[in-house]
Amino acid sequence: MPLHVPPAPTPALRSVLTALGSPTAVREARTPSLLRAQGPATPELPLPVHVLDEITPAGTSATRLAGWRFLIRCGDRAVAAAETMLTPDGWAFSHFFEGPYIASTERALRHAENMKQPYQPRLLSVPGLYMLTLWLHGDCTSDGASGHPAATDLLVPLAPAPPGIAAHRPHRVAELLPVLTHRVTPAPLLGSPA
Repeated sequence: MPLHVPPAPTPALRSVLTALGSPTAVREARTPSLLRAQGPATPELPLPVHVLDEITPAGTSATRLAGWRFLIRCGDRAVAAAETMLTPDGWAFSHFFEGPYIASTERALRHAENMKQPYQPRLLSVPGLYMLTLWLHGDCTSDGASGHPAATDLLVPLAPAPPGIAAHRPHRVAELLPVLTHRVTPAPLLGSPA
């Protein structure tokens, strides 16, 4: 079943295209794979990046849209990514980067393409665990910029995942959220006064 990739805001895409066309922006990015890329570089697969700011004791989550991420493809593979952010003036290019999350995102998206149920792909960052997941949202008609993980949505931890959490294994939000809650919640200090 194909994924339903939400369209990125036009100004976000335009800012990435402008940055790709700027030799200064590409050189200053210090992304060797983008500097060495042969042929045209094109932004593809825009994914909204949501941040999981808080997991409450009840297990509900508070998320916010932090930006849009585009995989930068040269030839047959993604060599880098471009991130955009919302500013008071609208969507703007933030930075280029590379690293293990590029290939890991591609792998997770390929796997999700073969699932029977349609999903809308998003990225969900869990800063407290230095964790990034592919969030497969069940409502394919939503705009991608809003919403919270539903209990039946899937989260696919991207590699490198935190110790004890298997990368590239889909988990229902209802199953993984309690694990994340336990990991993010600070342990009480022993011997502290009550």
